[in-house]
Amino acid sequence: MLSMPIKDPSGEVIGVAEVINKLGGIDKPEAFDEADEQVFGQYLQFCGIGINNARLYQRAMLEVKRNKVLLDLARVIFEEQSTLSSIMRRILELTISLLRCERCSILLVDESPRKRNKRRQIKEKETVYELCISDLENKTQNLNTSSTGNSSPCRFPVHMGITGFVATTGQTLNISDAYSEPKFDAKCDERTGFRTKQMLCMPIRNANGTIVGVSLLVNKIDGVAFNKNDEEMFEAFAIFCGLGITNTHMYENACRAVAKQRVALETLSYHATAPQEEAQRLKKMSIPSINELGLSRFSFNELRFSEDEMLVGGIRMFHELDFFNKFRINYETMCRWLLSVRKNYRNVTYHNWRHAFSVSQTMFAILKTGQLCNVISDLECMALLVACLCHDLDHRGTNNKYQIMTESSLAQLYSTSVMEHHHFDQCIMILNSKGCEIFNNLSPDEYSQVIRLVEHAILSTDLAVYFKSRGEFFNMVKSKDCDWYDEENREILRGMLMTACDVSAISKPWEVQKEVAELVSGEFFEQGDLERELNVEPEDMMNREKHHLLPKMQVSFIDAICLPIYKALSTGFEKLAPLKTGCEANRDNWLKVGRELGISGLKEKGVSDEKDVDESEAKCSKR
Repeated sequence: MLSMPIKDPSGEVIGVAEVINKLGGIDKPEAFDEADEQVFGQYLQFCGIGINNARLYQRAMLEVKRNKVLLDLARVIFEEQSTLSSIMRRILELTISLLRCERCSILLVDESPRKRNKRRQIKEKETVYELCISDLENKTQNLNTSSTGNSSPCRFPVHMGITGFVATTGQTLNISDAYSEPKFDAKCDERTGFRTKQMLCMPIRNANGTIVGVSLLVNKIDGVAFNKNDEEMFEAFAIFCGLGITNTHMYENACRAVAKQRVALETLSYHATAPQEEAQRLKKMSIPSINELGLSRFSFNELRFSEDEMLVGGIRMFHELDFFNKFRINYETMCRWLLSVRKNYRNVTYHNWRHAFSVSQTMFAILKTGQLCNVISDLECMALLVACLCHDLDHRGTNNKYQIMTESSLAQLYSTSVMEHHHFDQCIMILNSKGCEIFNNLSPDEYSQVIRLVEHAILSTDLAVYFKSRGEFFNMVKSKDCDWYDEENREILRGMLMTACDVSAISKPWEVQKEVAELVSGEFFEQGDLERELNVEPEDMMNREKHHLLPKMQVSFIDAICLPIYKALSTGFEKLAPLKTGCEANRDNWLKVGRELGISGLKEKGVSDEKDVDESEAKCSKR
């Protein structure tokens, strides 16, 4: 005999080979000599390499198979999360097919804080998912699902025995002989007629490490015990199972949240929409002419208008621009939409329905008297008018800075232009409410375009957006040969027009401007009072104690925001010069009041060049 070890490339013995009886005749048997040993040793080196390569290949193929199953599991988790039952079945199918066992069960526990004692015992309520290998052949077979506490086929209740031990301790149990394990209840087999031999039980944890269930394998097909490789693979399945459960619960919670949101929106839409009776009343009212209402004048005074007069004024503007005919707007729908818009403005000091109507009237005057309707399209004109009416919907009397400072729900919902995004969302809600769909007869392309235009217009009322865009606009009007048929140029123009209308009270006759300034400062002071309650010292324009500095703050506001835009607009469009003229006149009036009050630091000269604009902008950046 000649016996030698077989070694792998690292020198570890992986086997033994032996040869018996060297051929050379029975009568005279020859012994194996050193040459035979040398040849045999060299041969076994190649055998060791071959065996090692075969093992590596086998392991690689097993790993490929495992990776494929894990990828399938990952796909299941992210694709099949509509119901917990469907994702549990797929996980059980993949577990049985890979680990080749007769049964696989997943028990999800329901931990109740009221039932926890010092030993953190699990509440006796759980859902059980179980699949047998025979079920794989019948895809229509429903997953065996039950809840313990009733007549349940659950063979290993989670609050006792093996599964209870794993659920409470978090340990893994690998049992090679179930009947020799004290924790195993043999009566389970007596009731079902099934013979339990080997078991592998492992906890299922969520992303926080909390045990949410137990997974259980019973009886390997080949009859041997579950080995270390099975444990490692099963552990991966338990991790994916935990992810699947967590994702499905999150998906179900999201679906419930969406459903709640829909109900809330339906309820809000119902209460936010004006009653049909009010729309009928407005529909029957006579609509005065443009001249009677004075809507085409830049010096228009909205303060003398009643609530009904503002409503009929809004309808007259749509009539005068022929939107009813051009876009096939139902008259009663327009009445109800306008009433609903008014209803969704809060009763705050300044940013209320009257302000929205004033901004819309200025836009109308710009389009008609300023003849900007010859520069931009009818659809753009309608979008701008709708945006002006809706640009401050549901304003709370506080600005973006306050929303962010108080970490309000709106600030958490939107990262930039907080209130402006909310105004647009409210606008869309009303436009989609029953009886208020004024865009209903537009083509799909027109509808998509007008919604984009309204969104851009409302977001443009954020002064932070205005500051970003106005430099480019100033350069455009200076060039004298700007192409207003270019969409990008018109987009900038529309944004500038929104700002010009939003602050247009500064260009109104002095008595109107003075009264509006008091309203604005009153609302600012109310915010300042709220800031003091938060132990925050408000800035001057929000500080009620600095009310006497109103003339100086108004001059700064004119220089930083109002006068630059009105000068630029009057340069590009001569018929808009009244806005600049009115603004300059009010600047002089505020200077006069400031001098009478003995306020120091008043800048006598207005904004005249680009350097002055930049300096004024810097001073007003917080505002």
